Amino acid sequence: MSSQAWINLAYLAASMLFIVAFKLMTGPRTAVKGNYLGAVGMAIAIVAACFEKPVLESVAERGAWPLVLVGVAAAIGAAVGAVMALKYPMTGMPQMVALLNGFGGAASTVVAGAELWNASATARAAETPLPPWTQFAIATALTGLIGAVTFWGSLVAFGKLEELPQFKKPWTDPNRHWINLGLAAATLLVGWGVCAYPSSNLLFGLLVIVGSGLGITLTLPIGGADMPVVICLLNSYSGLAAAAAGFVIDNSVLVIAGSLVGASGLILTAIMCKAMNRSLVGVLFGGLGTTAVVSGDDVYAGKIKSAGPEEIAMVLEGADRVVIVPGYGLAVAQAQHAVRELADALEKQGKTVEYAIHPVAGRMPGHMNVLLAEADIAYEKLREMDDINPTFPETDVAIVIGANDVVNPAARNDPTSPIAGMPILDVDKARTVVVVKRSLSPGFAGIPNPLFAADNTLMYFADGKKAILDLTTALQKS
Repeated sequence: MSSQAWINLAYLAASMLFIVAFKLMTGPRTAVKGNYLGAVGMAIAIVAACFEKPVLESVAERGAWPLVLVGVAAAIGAAVGAVMALKYPMTGMPQMVALLNGFGGAASTVVAGAELWNASATARAAETPLPPWTQFAIATALTGLIGAVTFWGSLVAFGKLEELPQFKKPWTDPNRHWINLGLAAATLLVGWGVCAYPSSNLLFGLLVIVGSGLGITLTLPIGGADMPVVICLLNSYSGLAAAAAGFVIDNSVLVIAGSLVGASGLILTAIMCKAMNRSLVGVLFGGLGTTAVVSGDDVYAGKIKSAGPEEIAMVLEGADRVVIVPGYGLAVAQAQHAVRELADALEKQGKTVEYAIHPVAGRMPGHMNVLLAEADIAYEKLREMDDINPTFPETDVAIVIGANDVVNPAARNDPTSPIAGMPILDVDKARTVVVVKRSLSPGFAGIPNPLFAADNTLMYFADGKKAILDLTTALQKS
């Protein structure tokens, strides 16, 4: 069997591992194994790529130096990735995912640019221009465009999620749609130029620049409420860029892996849009959460009932069923372990404890699931929105920790609300609702929450972790 056949066999094995890894990562029990299999598949693909004919020719010409550079780059990347994974807090996972999406897009763009540079240099030496409208030319243009949009769009998303000062003020220029339309038209025109005149490195560079501008202007107006959808979409873009880069260098495993990421990202984007009752067009151009924060004085005035840990502990004593609703505030306070202690104390008293998970709670899909898994909370106790909503009328106490928009009854009751029609957790139907928050500040959508002023709601104003620890102490003393 030829060496190329062995390489193709290795690529096939890597592709199969990627597919199995994606399947395993759909469940919390098998997700870790899926990650390991995906890493093994990528290692096989990288090693196999080192035996491709162009690489071996480069080694024959320059010695082992190219492989040394590959090893050094891999070591640096592994070190940076390990530091990011270990040092970045769980609350920062959405930002890190956005950043990694961007790096994927940038890598694809660099690969396409380097391949175009080599091909055009070879063509100039032979005094023969590269043929137009070939697979190579079209794939190069697509990779440069999608990769640039992904990289800069992801950097903007990172800035918004990290709440950097430069990104706190939303870009609400009334002409922004015309600017985006102009940049989109420019990318199509320059992209056509790259396909028609692939020997021009200048046109490719211009395409990357215009695409970068488009990535920035498309992401700047999008508000925090829509960030879970944006992260999914950028993840899909990074996969599409990788797949296009695979066509540039004729690498089958890159095409397969990129297609898997691109398709899964699009599917997840559709799921997130459905969970928010938002269209993708509405997410990209609607700007939910970028408007000025609406005052809650009319909603809250004279209606807020505040309570301390001792009062809430007395309420919990008489409860049989308790549902905990985690939100981004829980992640910020790093209160997942404190919540586990509270649940253990309640269960020791014979009470049933479950967790209500909204699809877009937090800042990325699955954020709450990962956070609670970190505290070794059994996955069977996590209930999805459609499953648990019918049971809220039979719930004695619902404890909302740091969630806001996903429990806002205005989505169900106020057709004029910016979040009207968005599926929510029906915690307001529980017999008693305890809301743990630092203040009455609004969520990402920037609107007040009538739940806080409801007759059956008690507000517990405190840091999430301290509040739950004090409540657990009060419950154990009672």
